[in-house]
Amino acid sequence: MLCKIDGNEPTKARLLLRLPSSGLFSMIYTDIIYTHERSVHDLDIETLNATAFGPARYTRAVHFVRQSGPHDLSLSFIASAKPNVVGSVRMTQIAIGLAKALLLGPIVVRSDYKNAGIGSTLMNMTLTAARYAGHQLVILVGDKSYYHRFNFQRVPERKIIMPAPVNPNRLLAHELVEGALLQATGIVRHINCVR
Repeated sequence: MLCKIDGNEPTKARLLLRLPSSGLFSMIYTDIIYTHERSVHDLDIETLNATAFGPARYTRAVHFVRQSGPHDLSLSFIASAKPNVVGSVRMTQIAIGLAKALLLGPIVVRSDYKNAGIGSTLMNMTLTAARYAGHQLVILVGDKSYYHRFNFQRVPERKIIMPAPVNPNRLLAHELVEGALLQATGIVRHINCVR
């Protein structure tokens, strides 16, 4: 599928979106390029995360899940203002009890590019890619006030158990398929840890 929106005025943006048949999912918006994350982006993304979250990121429950295996590159995207990566979102395949799901994050945008819609674009790209790939549920730990606009809702207490304590008000879920949250009960583990 190829979609192109192009205006005659120089202020109009061009949007280029390619899906499954080509294996590409990228978008160009003025000087920001959105594309799949690749291993060449690792150092830039680590620098963004270190700046935004500091060393405390290694003590969080989501880190304990993510350290058990890789994130899914087919669902992870970057925003770049050539040659710099200025934003990133990652998805990791997990299991919640017997149900399969995705763990979103970290999502990060370089401070001098905040409030330009980059975070929202990355969120929409990863959720669209996850839905298209047939996934049913995405969870994250974050502020409901921000993620509510992407249809994330608070998870009922004690339904989903992270490997370390998290504020129950910050454990959120987005159903890509209606009713998917009903099937997800138990401890969150990286998909590599499921026997």
